[in-house]
Amino acid sequence: MAITVHCDIVSAEQEIFSGSVQFLVASGCYGDLGIMPGHAALLTTLEAGPVRVVKENGDEEFIFVSGGFLEVQPHRVTVLANTATRARDLDEEAAIKAQEHAKELLANQQADVDYSRATAELAEAVARLRTIQQFRHQS
Repeated sequence: MAITVHCDIVSAEQEIFSGSVQFLVASGCYGDLGIMPGHAALLTTLEAGPVRVVKENGDEEFIFVSGGFLEVQPHRVTVLANTATRARDLDEEAAIKAQEHAKELLANQQADVDYSRATAELAEAVARLRTIQQFRHQS
């Protein structure tokens, strides 16, 4: 039996995962973070991207989060996501369209374009596509 830690992944809308995990990997503000049982206490922000969860039985699950917070306590890991969606439920076509739209906005040199918003939309679309690709690679 593997050493595990309890993990909860929640958003404002729902609890998306709750259970024992061997480890998880999330996109922190300074790069990817690997969290295993016994990790030091930590509170950090999360960027849009995949959260890879390796469950107690060894099965993997990928969850897209649009940002949020990761808290590590001695016997519990909590992901408080702005939004969270299982990778299998992501719409690849919609993510590609969102990416193309954001690129068009950034290429458009008009004064009425909110470039910071367009950049954020592009980053989220790319993160969704990265989650889908990691999920497919695992399957």
